Amino acid sequence: MRDRPEVLADTLSILASLNADAEVLAATLLDSLIDIEAMAAQTQVEVPERLHVLLEGQRAASRVWALHRSHGGGRNPEGMRRLLLALVRDLRVVPIVLARQLSRMRAAWRLPADEQRALALMTRDIHAPLANRLGIWQLKWELEDLAFRLLQAADYLRIAQSLDDNRSGRQRYIEAVRAQLRDAVAAHGIDADVAGRPKHIYSIWKKMQRKALPIEELYDLRALRVLVDDIPTCYAVLGLVHALWVPIPSEFDDYIARPKPNGYRSLHTAVIGPEGKTVEVQIRTREMHAQSELGVAAHWRYKEGSSAGGAAMDKRIAWMRKLLEQAAEAAGEGEAAPLQGIDSELIEDRVYALTPKGEVIDLPQGGTVLDFAYAVHSMVGHRCRGAKVDGRIVPLTQVLKTGQRVEILTGKEAAPRRDWLQPSAGFLASGRSRDKVRAWFNKLDRAQNLKEGRELLERDLRRMGLLHADLTPVLARFNAQAEDDLLVLVALGDVGPNQIGRALLELEKAAQEPEPALPALPAKPVAPAAPGAGAVTVQGVDNLLAQVARCCQPLPGEAIVGYLTRARGVSVHRPGCAAFLRLAGKEPARVLPVEWGNRRGGQDVAIRIEGVERKWLLKDITTLVAQVGVHALGLHTEPMRGGSGRVRVRLQVRVSDYEQLGLLLARLESLPGIESARRA
Repeated sequence: MRDRPEVLADTLSILASLNADAEVLAATLLDSLIDIEAMAAQTQVEVPERLHVLLEGQRAASRVWALHRSHGGGRNPEGMRRLLLALVRDLRVVPIVLARQLSRMRAAWRLPADEQRALALMTRDIHAPLANRLGIWQLKWELEDLAFRLLQAADYLRIAQSLDDNRSGRQRYIEAVRAQLRDAVAAHGIDADVAGRPKHIYSIWKKMQRKALPIEELYDLRALRVLVDDIPTCYAVLGLVHALWVPIPSEFDDYIARPKPNGYRSLHTAVIGPEGKTVEVQIRTREMHAQSELGVAAHWRYKEGSSAGGAAMDKRIAWMRKLLEQAAEAAGEGEAAPLQGIDSELIEDRVYALTPKGEVIDLPQGGTVLDFAYAVHSMVGHRCRGAKVDGRIVPLTQVLKTGQRVEILTGKEAAPRRDWLQPSAGFLASGRSRDKVRAWFNKLDRAQNLKEGRELLERDLRRMGLLHADLTPVLARFNAQAEDDLLVLVALGDVGPNQIGRALLELEKAAQEPEPALPALPAKPVAPAAPGAGAVTVQGVDNLLAQVARCCQPLPGEAIVGYLTRARGVSVHRPGCAAFLRLAGKEPARVLPVEWGNRRGGQDVAIRIEGVERKWLLKDITTLVAQVGVHALGLHTEPMRGGSGRVRVRLQVRVSDYEQLGLLLARLESLPGIESARRA
């Protein structure tokens, strides 16, 4: 939306009063006057990176405004504010959008009534709270009052008529009272900063609503603030104030002796000042003031009654306020102090995604569409069967980015899956989401948990060739008293099936290591024969060629054993390989102990996938392989017998170790329509 010339001029004037630097002013002009992307495309002019970031931030802000308007203000203005700050890479954009909004509000009387209301709603929900958090009080009070006047004209007029003078008159009165108190404090040799402000109309209305009081019983319509060096001086100034003007006994609060729950400390008193008008006086040390303005117990949260926020958000706000203060100090000394971009430590640690209705959902970094479903509601998560992101169907493991719009596809029945609890499957990044899934399965009876846990574990052990392994030796490692207890832990997601499989492999490998009766020769790694094979150490033998057997294709990390062939050196097998067992049975003297050395590259593995034939099946498989970081070497599909619409996919990949293969197989089986995925 292009601004009128007078609005643009007013915006630049406001930014100048905030000590904005030349880049901010230039970016404001460019965004208002020129379609910079079209100009750059036509003239091949390159925009400097710092200006480009500022222009990009203004366009991001415009998208948030459009979203707010399209949903009539939305039910989550806090989410909109956080979405804006997450999209803006350079926080210097925020003063630009605040100044522009104030200028538009000043000129809103020219607009139709519906546009006035939409502009006022956006100001009340987003711009005024942001100005409050950044401590830009001169913008905050005017934004709030202008929005209040448009949205609740009758209340605004009633309070304005109840005040005994207008704002400019109250401002002049405050200046006179401030000068009187400053002179009295200085006469007693006290070093103090005295400031004052008249309470604005919207703030008066909010306090009347919060305390259910008429305007006649509000004593802080005019307020002074005194900052001193230490606590004894605070009480000394309090005595001077009470000596200068008549105090109102019921309006004294000592928040230094009894701080507020959020840590706020100050002395508050109300007096009858000149002309019989009440004045509130707040007295605190400079340290208390800094803590209240920029401390962890943020003043804006108390004012807005909000508990939302986070460490990264608080740091961004505090950092921006410090920059504004530094710019003001530099301007007062006649020096240039441009507001530099965003500190690398302040990268937002949350993701803000949108529902189809424009509501903002707050997720941790790495949050998936399934996390999104559980953040909307527990039952939405339990019934989740699929999702669309920006109109495109995606798997439930899809990681979301800030600003994406997510639509959850649900079934009629709540049926969460056990593998959602497995971290290696990548379904859930949020601990809260996993707790909700775990709570669902906790409600099931023990027999069903045993059945589900056994199925999950057997599926993983079958992949590892450990289907009939004895679980007794690993029970203590997982704090289980019996095999059934371990199966229940698997069913509830407290123990992953892959953890049990790795523990069994470790025990098997340890059992195969012979105790040497004679001093063993130093083990030396032998170069692999095939490209990508792991380096293998043959114990007690030097200069032997070693190669991974094609029959079972063991992977680095698995238990292995060697067989000395007649012409091809040592062939490396898995201990349960049928070909190895047949050869070892004939000539057991040829069996050699081997172990993995420092592996380089990866190992080629064949995978067999069976499932229902559907559109985009192969695309989903190859996309998932790329996401896991596995290199695909070949892909072949063939219909399965019977003409039932089922298909078999043979996938050749190169993996770094067994753990990566296990992750790939688990993720493949999570794809829609995939019935099984295992080594061929």
